[in-house]
Amino acid sequence: MIPGEVLVWLEAEGFGSPGHTQGVSGGCINNGVRLKTTTGASFFLKTNPHCPPDMFAQEVAGLHALSVPGGPRVPKPYLHGADFLLMEDLSPAPRKADYWETFGEQMAALHLHTHPRFGFEADNYIGSTPQPNPWTEDGFDFYARHRFGFQADLAARNGLLTSQEAAEVHRMAERLRELVPGQSASILHGDLWSGNATTDETGQPAIIDPAAYYGWAEADLAMMVLFGSPPSRFFDAYQAVRPLANGWQERFTLYNSYHLLNHLNLFGRSYHAQTMSAVRRFSGT
Repeated sequence: MIPGEVLVWLEAEGFGSPGHTQGVSGGCINNGVRLKTTTGASFFLKTNPHCPPDMFAQEVAGLHALSVPGGPRVPKPYLHGADFLLMEDLSPAPRKADYWETFGEQMAALHLHTHPRFGFEADNYIGSTPQPNPWTEDGFDFYARHRFGFQADLAARNGLLTSQEAAEVHRMAERLRELVPGQSASILHGDLWSGNATTDETGQPAIIDPAAYYGWAEADLAMMVLFGSPPSRFFDAYQAVRPLANGWQERFTLYNSYHLLNHLNLFGRSYHAQTMSAVRRFSGT
């Protein structure tokens, strides 16, 4: 079903009425369709009748924050409501030959946009899980409390971690100053698994479905290797613009503990063993 607000907007903007819709697979939280109108215009429509009422509004805020000069392309949002988001259809094409080099340079350019504090203008969502983003001066405190600690406590309340296992996550979080070098707060996509790294109609890089906030850039890169990995030329191109501190590859599993905890909370105990294996590498237990 196409929301009535979308039908009104399309007519008012001169795009006519929907002529064809095509379901798009890949998401596990929202429904996605490519919508073509009677005038030939194409849009991408996300819907979710059961999502939190501000979820799409916060996605729009993230898309705006990620729209920076030199960064990867992001789709333009046009209209949103409590249960839908209408935006630009990027019409993904096959990757250009230099896709990964360009993407590396663009991600570095994105991460060069920094903020004096960690967090974001509002809380948002990682998938459908709440993601708290209070402005925080100290990055170690931000990640300990509002990333690892929050997910561990949620998993314990959901019966997915024992109290002892949740305590192991908190011990890992308490060790962040030993494990992670000091980093500025960069604007992050926040949920950059391979499915959210796509292309536009020219085959150049684009990123979608953000969980944006200001945080450690290494954490954004880490998510890119959790379910697959970019080739080395991506990281080479990134570092030519924005060098990384020694040991960045070894820290990726630490950062990805956050996403594994979130997958545990979203999808259940099938992620338990992988999550605790990652946590125990850094908890000192």
